[in-house]
Amino acid sequence: MKTKYLFPAMAAAAIALPTMAAAQDEAALHTSYIFTTLLFLIGGFLVFWMAAGFAMLEAGLVRSKNVAMQLTKNIALFSIAAIMYWLIGFGIMYPADWLIEGWLGPFFAITSLEPVGLADTETALDYASVGSDFFFQLMFCATTASIVSGTLAERIKLWPFLIFVVVLTGLIYPIEASWQWGGGWLSEAGFSDFAGSTLVHAAGGFAALAGAIILGPRLGKYKDGRVNPIPGSNLALATLGTFILWLGWFGFNGASQLAMGTIADVADISRIFANTNMAAAAGAVACLILTQIMYSKVDLTMVLNGALAGLVSITAEPLAPSLFASLLTGAVGGVIVVFTVPLLDKLKIDDVVGAIPVHLFAGIWGTLAVAFYTGNWGAQIMGIAAIGLFVFVISAAVWAILKATVGIRVSEEDEINGLDLAELGMEAYPEFSKG
Repeated sequence: MKTKYLFPAMAAAAIALPTMAAAQDEAALHTSYIFTTLLFLIGGFLVFWMAAGFAMLEAGLVRSKNVAMQLTKNIALFSIAAIMYWLIGFGIMYPADWLIEGWLGPFFAITSLEPVGLADTETALDYASVGSDFFFQLMFCATTASIVSGTLAERIKLWPFLIFVVVLTGLIYPIEASWQWGGGWLSEAGFSDFAGSTLVHAAGGFAALAGAIILGPRLGKYKDGRVNPIPGSNLALATLGTFILWLGWFGFNGASQLAMGTIADVADISRIFANTNMAAAAGAVACLILTQIMYSKVDLTMVLNGALAGLVSITAEPLAPSLFASLLTGAVGGVIVVFTVPLLDKLKIDDVVGAIPVHLFAGIWGTLAVAFYTGNWGAQIMGIAAIGLFVFVISAAVWAILKATVGIRVSEEDEINGLDLAELGMEAYPEFSKG
């Protein structure tokens, strides 16, 4: 019988080729798994650092008598979000089987991690570790709750606020986010929100708006038809918080690429970083110039919020734009802040830190701006309207129930004395106390 190969060595090499190719494919798969997992872990702890940014921003923009309360709310809301997202939120947001197809995932589908050392040889290695994915997505859930905290500062009771956080992080956010990121009906309709201008930021803004309307403004904020400014206690802390948030946003947007297994993915992540930074800078500069023109003096708090609004604006699509387009997107976000802060005051909606202009209005703008690249204006408008209506109505209902049952606002005396003493019995700055 004739052999196909002239030499036995050639035959052996031919047999080995498929084996080598399979080994190379497996190595490439493992490399992709490793780097995407690493992306989620690095991005996740950067977004976690944003929790410190929100805490510092809020601590700086409230009066000294309420600082300890804001710090307590921020560490508590993050901790509650971590538990609720594990217990119920993650399963709702990324359903294996829908309860209502495209609309509602299963309750209490508790997340299980891979076995230690990947002892289970059937573990799929085609994406990233469950732990890294869960960790990264949790940070977005906690961010949504952080947005609400600042708006309602200086007059809300601690425990009713934390009850709302339970509902927001366990149900409200996971349900609306599943409509897009979980492969739900908005995703099928062509809606696009890369890293959450609407799904995270506007959603948090709608929840905050509902709370602010039902809670009412701080004492003395609106009196005799005038708006009385209430300065924050520490603009240094507020500035530090803004820079921390700016840093964390590179993880927020960059890791939302959701893959780092190829050179194309890595190049795209670097593009996202550059565009994210440009939008933040443009938002800050827009507020810098506008406040000088409109008020003859630069307003630092506006500049800080302008940078954040630029970040929120670019979040819906940080990959597709050029640097110049990112500059324009962020600058419009800054302009929105300058004009919507006084608009809220005219409506007597008291937003202590300016979270509604930054996260709600700039988030809507950023989501609409996606249509410049996709051309699908209808899907973007529909997504904003659907998420806004759902979050606002459910949030308003929860706030109304809390108000009617346990009450959500401290007494006038407690508000005057400060929530640090009234709610916590301790102060952030005890040496400033009277007597």
